[in-house]
Amino acid sequence: MDGGPKKGLVLIGFSLFYVKMVASAETAPEIPTIDQAYSKISNSITVEWATVPGATSYLLAAQDGDTVIETTVANSPGTVTGLKAATLYQITVRSISAAGRSQASPPKQAKTVLAAPVLEVSSPSSDSILVHWEAVYMATGFSVSIMRANGLGRMWKENTTNTTLTFTSLDAGTLYTIKAYAWNANGTPGDDSTCNQRTGPRAPADIQVSLDSGALTASVSWAPTEGASNYTALARSASSQRSCRTAASGCTIAGLRCGTEYLISVAASNDAGSSSSASAVALKTVACAPGGVTIQEDPPGHLSVSWSNVDLGDYYVAFVKSDDGLEVHCNTSLTRCAFPSECGFTYFISVFAYNKAGQSPLGEVFNYTTAPCCPSDINPVLVSSDRVEMVWSPVRGAELYETRAADGPNVVQCNDTAPACTLSALQCDTKYNVTVYSFSEARGSNTSCASRFITTAPCSPEIQSLSKDALSVTHVHWTSRNRGATYTVTARGEEGLFRCSSSGRACALGGLPCGSVFSVTAVAETQAGRSLPSYSVPLETVPCCPAGLTVTQVTQSVVNVSWTVGTGALTYVTVLASHTGQSQCHTHQNHCLLGCVTCGVNYTVALKAISATGLTADCAYQRYASSACCPLGVKLYRLGPHGIRVDWRAVRGSANYSTDLYGSKGVFTCSPGAGLSFCDVTEIPCGDVYTVMVSPVAETGLKLTFCPKKIYSVTCSGSTLGMVIYRGKRNAE
Repeated sequence: MDGGPKKGLVLIGFSLFYVKMVASAETAPEIPTIDQAYSKISNSITVEWATVPGATSYLLAAQDGDTVIETTVANSPGTVTGLKAATLYQITVRSISAAGRSQASPPKQAKTVLAAPVLEVSSPSSDSILVHWEAVYMATGFSVSIMRANGLGRMWKENTTNTTLTFTSLDAGTLYTIKAYAWNANGTPGDDSTCNQRTGPRAPADIQVSLDSGALTASVSWAPTEGASNYTALARSASSQRSCRTAASGCTIAGLRCGTEYLISVAASNDAGSSSSASAVALKTVACAPGGVTIQEDPPGHLSVSWSNVDLGDYYVAFVKSDDGLEVHCNTSLTRCAFPSECGFTYFISVFAYNKAGQSPLGEVFNYTTAPCCPSDINPVLVSSDRVEMVWSPVRGAELYETRAADGPNVVQCNDTAPACTLSALQCDTKYNVTVYSFSEARGSNTSCASRFITTAPCSPEIQSLSKDALSVTHVHWTSRNRGATYTVTARGEEGLFRCSSSGRACALGGLPCGSVFSVTAVAETQAGRSLPSYSVPLETVPCCPAGLTVTQVTQSVVNVSWTVGTGALTYVTVLASHTGQSQCHTHQNHCLLGCVTCGVNYTVALKAISATGLTADCAYQRYASSACCPLGVKLYRLGPHGIRVDWRAVRGSANYSTDLYGSKGVFTCSPGAGLSFCDVTEIPCGDVYTVMVSPVAETGLKLTFCPKKIYSVTCSGSTLGMVIYRGKRNAE
C-alpha cells in the first residue's frame, strides 16, 4: 500500500545518505539498531534501541510521506512527539558523537494509537450522566468508565460502538470522574480522555411559604439538598411569574401581585444543571384594593359608596373619615355601603378587601366634599326702596356666597366671600324671592337652600301741589303707585316740624306759624319699611302781622305810624283812611310818616305785611282819631296887675286845650273848662316877655306841642286891663 514513486525516492535518498556515512565511517559512531517502536499516545511513538559506544545522543526521525519529524534524545528509549493519531510512520535512529552522526538505522514501522475521544458530559437528571463524543478516526469501538471522583464506591464500565452513553442510578449531587478511549480493529486501545461531571441535585423538600400581605412578598424556605450550590424559588401564576435565587435554604420572592393565586416551587441547581421542581405549594395573595369606587350623595345627608368586586376578596371594609377626625366604617360582603353625611364636610374614603391572607393594599383614597351648608339665619339689616342689605352667620364648607333676588324674570345677584350682601338696583315696593346659596370650589353650589320673600320699601311719592283754604290750612296732594302704604307729610322749618298723615293721596297741614318758610316732603311707609322722602316742595306762610301799632301825631297834618317787626315780612304798606281821603306809605322799615292828615278827623288804620315773595297779610287795627286842630286867634288880655287871660278860637269840633306861658320868671300853665276857648292865669309877673302856646290835649292826656307859639310882652305900666302887646310869633319846635 505504501509503494510507488514516493517510496523509491525515499530509498534513493537513504542510499545516498548511507554512502556518505560510509565515506566517513572512520570517525562517525556506530549505527544503532531499533529493538522496537510502539505508540501508547496518539501523538507520539516510543523507540527502544541498543546503546552505541561513544554516542552522546541520538536523533529519532518519524517519517509520514514527505513529512519528517525529528527529535534528539540522550538515551534509549526515546519518544517522537507531535505526530498524528492512527498514522503509520517509518522510524529511524542515528547516534551522535563528537565525531558526527551515524547513518540512520534500518527503519522500523510503528503506528500511532487512536486519538482520545473528546467528551461532552451532562447530567440530565439527578441520578444520571450523559456522555457524548464525536467519532474517532479508525476507531471501531469505545470503552467508557465512571466512578466517584473521591474514589469511593464501585466503577461502572461500558463498551459501545455508539458515540453516546448514559449512566443511570447514580447518586444525586455527586461528582463523578468519566474516562473513555477508543480501540481500532486490532483491539488496540487509543488515548483515553478524562473529565469530571456532577450529577444534578434532587428537588428540595419540606417547602414552607409565608406571605407578607403588606409588602406582597412571599418568604419561602426548604430543606437543603445534597450537591446543590444554588436554589431558585419560583412563584408562577396564570399571567406572571416571580422568583428569587440563593445559596441558602430560604429566600423572599418580591413583587407579587395582589388578587393572584400562585404555585410556589423550588429547584436546586449546581454546575450540572437544575433539579426538577418539587411539588408546588399553592399561595393566595391578598385581594387587590377594590376599584371602580363611586360616591354619591342622594339625597343630601346620605353618602353611598360602591365599588367593583375583586378576585379573592371574601369581604370588604369601607372606611370614611371626615375632616374633623371622626371615622366610621362598615363591614360587608356586598359591594356597597351607606353612611350618614353632613353638609360642608370633606370625607376621605378608602375601601379594603379581605381574605385569609389579610388586608388588601391601600388603594386610591377618594375624597368627597359634601355641598356647603345653607345659611339659616338670614337677617335683613336694611330694606330700602332700591336696596336690601342682609347678613348671616358663616356656614361650614362655604367659600363663596351667591345671593339672588328674583322678581319674575328679573334677577339681581351678588357674589361675595363675606357672609353679607347688599342687593341694589331693586324696584321699590316689589316682592322679591331671595335665596342665599353657599358655594365651594370642590363641590359647587348648594342648590337646596331655602328662599324667603322680602318686599322692598315703598316708592317715594311725588308731591303734585300745595293749596290753602280760607282757614290757612295747607293741603298737600301727591301721586304714588305703592300698595297699602301710609303717607306722612312733613313740613320742616325753623319753627319746627309739622306733620300730617294719610293712606290716601292728600292730607292737610294745619297750625303752620305765619312768616315761616318750610320744606315739605312726603314719605311712604309699609311693613317693609319707609321710602325715601319725595322731592321737597317749598311752602311759605304769609308774614305775621306786627304785634303792636302806634300812631303818633307829629304835626297837625303829619302822623308817625310805627309797629313792631312782623315775622316773615320784608315790606309794609300803611294806610290811613277817612271820609276826607286816605294817606299811605310803602316802606321796608317798621315806621312811616303820613302827611295830609286832617286834624280832628277819625281815621281807620290798616297795615299790610308783605313777604319777599309777595305774600301779603292784611292786618286790621282799631280806629285812630287825629289830633284836634290848633286854635286860631290866640290873644292875651290883662285881668289886673297880676292876671292874664289867654283867648283863642277853636277851628273844628270840640277839644280840650292847655295853655303855657314861658317867661324868664317861670312857666305858667292853665287849662280851660270844658267847651271854653279861654284860660286865665291869675298870678303872673309883669314886665316880662312870654311865649304863649295853646295846645290841644289828646284823649290820652298827652299835650300836643306842635301848635304855633306867640310872643307877648307884659309891661307893668299902662292900664291894667286890655290887650297885651303882641311881639311876634314862632313855630313850635
